[in-house]
Amino acid sequence: MAKNTTEQKEYFRDIIDVYLLRWKFIAFCTVVALVLAFLYLRYADYQYRAIATIKITDDKSKNKLPEISNLQNYGLFKTDLNNVIDEIEVLKSRALITEVVKDLKFNVQCFVEGRIKAVEIYTNPPLNINFSASDSIIHKVDTTFSIKIKSPTSFLFKGIDKKSFAKKGKEIEEDGVVYNFGESIETGFGDIIITPNIGQYAAKIDSNIKIKISPLNSVSSFYKSKLLLETKETSSVIKLTINDNLKEKGKLFLNKLIEKYNQDVVKDKQLVVKTTSDFINNRLEVVSRELEEVDLTAESLQQKNKLTDLQTQSDIFLQTEKENENKLINTANQIQLIDYMNEYLKNSSSDLLPANIGIADGSIDQITKRHNELVLERNRILKNSSEINPTVINLNNQIDAIKQNLDQSLNNVKSTNQITLDNLYAENSRINSQIFSAPKKERQFRDIKRQQDIKEALYLYLLQKREESAISLGVTSSNAKIIDPAFASSKPVSPKKVIIILAALLLGLGIPIGLIYILNLMDTKVHTYKDVKQIIDIPYIGEIPKATKKSLLISEIDYSPKAEAFRIIRTNLEFMLQGIKNRSRTIFVTSTTNKEGKSHTSTNLALSLSYSKKKVLIIEADIRVPKTTTYLNIKNDIGLTNFISDTDLKSEDIIKNVNGNDYLDIITAGAIPPNPSELLMSDRVQLLFDDVKSKYDYIIVDTAAVGLVTDSLLISKYADMFIYVVKANYLDKRQLYVAQNMYNEKRLPNMAVLVNYVNFKKGLGYAYGYGKNPNKSSKKWWKFS
Repeated sequence: MAKNTTEQKEYFRDIIDVYLLRWKFIAFCTVVALVLAFLYLRYADYQYRAIATIKITDDKSKNKLPEISNLQNYGLFKTDLNNVIDEIEVLKSRALITEVVKDLKFNVQCFVEGRIKAVEIYTNPPLNINFSASDSIIHKVDTTFSIKIKSPTSFLFKGIDKKSFAKKGKEIEEDGVVYNFGESIETGFGDIIITPNIGQYAAKIDSNIKIKISPLNSVSSFYKSKLLLETKETSSVIKLTINDNLKEKGKLFLNKLIEKYNQDVVKDKQLVVKTTSDFINNRLEVVSRELEEVDLTAESLQQKNKLTDLQTQSDIFLQTEKENENKLINTANQIQLIDYMNEYLKNSSSDLLPANIGIADGSIDQITKRHNELVLERNRILKNSSEINPTVINLNNQIDAIKQNLDQSLNNVKSTNQITLDNLYAENSRINSQIFSAPKKERQFRDIKRQQDIKEALYLYLLQKREESAISLGVTSSNAKIIDPAFASSKPVSPKKVIIILAALLLGLGIPIGLIYILNLMDTKVHTYKDVKQIIDIPYIGEIPKATKKSLLISEIDYSPKAEAFRIIRTNLEFMLQGIKNRSRTIFVTSTTNKEGKSHTSTNLALSLSYSKKKVLIIEADIRVPKTTTYLNIKNDIGLTNFISDTDLKSEDIIKNVNGNDYLDIITAGAIPPNPSELLMSDRVQLLFDDVKSKYDYIIVDTAAVGLVTDSLLISKYADMFIYVVKANYLDKRQLYVAQNMYNEKRLPNMAVLVNYVNFKKGLGYAYGYGKNPNKSSKKWWKFS
C-alpha cells in the first residue's frame, strides 16, 4: 500500500513538473494575455444599457359582448392574439423607430479625435451643421468628412476637391480648403453651413472633428436590432432595453420611443372621437331645421286659432296623458336615432362608427365600441403590414360580422320601439277620445306641441353629446403608462472588465498549459530513466547529464555533474561485477541506433576507471563507424581489423597508450573492412580477448548498435556485462522493444541500461555533484529544480 501511494505521488509530481519547469513560458503568456486585455479595455467602445418600464392599459376587453367572445373561438374568427404582444410589435415597428431616429438626428454623428481614438459627442457637440437640402435627400446620404479647427473663426475642411476651389480665392492647404464659420460649403448632396457651438470650440484649436452622416434606414435598422422588449406571460408591463456607446443616446431613444408610441395611440383615439363629433354635428343641422319648421307651424296655428293661454288649457289633461306623451317622445326619439344610425351604416365611407349616441339598448353601444376597437387595431397593423396579412384578414372578418350583428340588432330594437310607439298612439287616441270636451283647435295644437317637444328634446340631447365629444377630444389618454422612465447604467455592460481580465487570465494560463499538454502528449522521446522504466524492465546503472562540446571528456580533477555521474556508474559497475576476480572485467557498450553516445560513454567510462588507478583497455569494436579515436585524438592507422586479418600481428602490436594516462590503453578499429560482420566471426577475436584479459583490470568494448547490425551480437559471448545506452531526447520510446527483446532472450549477457544526454537543467532528473566545486553557481530562488 505504501509503495502504491509513493508511486502515485511520484506520478503526480511528474505530471506537475512538466508544467512547473516551464513556468516562465506560462507566466510570459499570462502577462501577454493580460496586457492584451488591458489594451483592449483601453481602446474598446464601451456599451451602456438604458432601461425603461411601461404598462399597457387595455380597455378593449371591458364590456365585451359574450356572443362576440364566443364567436371569436370558432372558424375564421378564432384568434389567440394578445394585446401586449401586439403593442410590442408596434413598439418595434420600423416606422415608429424611424420617426424616433429622425427626431433625435441620430443619423448625424460628431466625433472628436483624441490621442488614442475618436470619441462621439452627442449632447452639446462642438459644431452645428445646417443642411440646405431637404430631409428626403439628407436621410439617404452616406458620407464622412473631417474638420480641423484652425482658429476661433476658421476651419480646414478635408476630403474635398481642391482644384474646383482654386479659382474662388479660397486658401488651399495640402489636406483641404480653409473656410470661415458660417460660410456655405458645396458638397455632392447640397450646401452645408458649419457654425461653432459657443463654449466648445474655443478651447479645442487644432483639434480634428469627424462628421459622419448615415442613411436613416440603416440607422433605424441598427437601433431596431438592438432594441429588446420583454414581458411576462400574464403581465401587461413591458421592459424596454437598449445598449449604446453613449448613455444619453440610449435614454433619449427609449423616452422618445415611448412618447411617439403614445402620440400614435392618442391620434387613433382622437380619430374615433372626431368621427362621432362630425356625426353629431350633421344630425344637429338636420334637427335644427326640423325644429324650426315645427316652431313655425306652432306659431301659425296659435295665430290662426288665437290660442293665448296654453298653460291654463293644458291643465284639463289627465296625468296619465302626460306620462303617455313622455313615453311617446322617448320612443320616437329612439326610432329616430336608430334611423340615423342605419342611414350612417349604409351611406358612410368611413369604417369607424359613431359611439354612444344615446340608443337605449346597451348592446348597441357595446357592439359599436367593439367595432371601432377592431377597426383601429386593423389600421395600426396595416401601418407596418398589408391587406393579405392573416391578422388583418381575421380582423376584417370580425368587423364584417359585427356590422351584420349591429344591423340586425338595430332592426330588432327599431321593431320593438315601433310596436311600443303604436301602442302608445293607440293609448293616446283612447285618452283623447275621453277628453270629448277639448276643442278641436287645442287637439291640433297639442299634436304640433308634441312634435315640437320631440324635436327640442332630440336637439338638446345632441347638443349634450357634442359637448361630451369635445371634452373627450381634449382629454384623450395615452395607451402606455410610464412606470420607470429611461435610466442608463453608470457602468458599462460591455465589455465587462472583470470578465475580460478573467478570460485573459484563463487564456493566458490555458493556452500555454494546453500547448504543453499537447506537445507532451505527442512527445514519444525518452527523457529520463522513468520513461524507460515505464516501458521496459531492465536493470538500471545510471544517467549521464547533457554536456557541451567543450566538455566531452572528463578530467581527473573534475567536479562537473558528468564526472560525478561516471563516478557513480563506476561504483555501480564494481558492485555488479564483484564476482569476477583474478581477471579483467569485460564491459561491452551498445545502443539501439547510432548517435546515442556509445563511443562517448565508452571513452569517459574508461577514463573514470583509469583515474581510480585501474588498468583499462578500450577496444574500438564498432569497426563500421569508429569514433573513440576522435575523442582521444589518436591516429587510427592499425587496429582491430588489422589484427584479425593479419595473423602475423600480435596484440602488443595494436595496443596504444593514451597520452598523459599511464593506466589507459586503446585498440583502435583499424581500417574499415568491406565485410565487418564476417570479420568479427574470426577466431582471432577470441585470441585477442584471451590475450588481453590477463593484462588489464577492465576492458571497455565500444560496439555497434544492436538495432542496426549484428556485429555486437557476434562478439557478445566475450562480454561480462553489456551497458545498453539510451539517449534522452533522441530515442523514440517505441524503439525500446529492441532492448527488452535482447534482455528477455538473454542475447546480451548481464545487461544494464544507461540513459545518456539527460537534460538536468530542465529538472528531468537528479542533479549530480557534491562538495566544493569552483564551477558551480548558486541556484536562484526563481528557478525550479
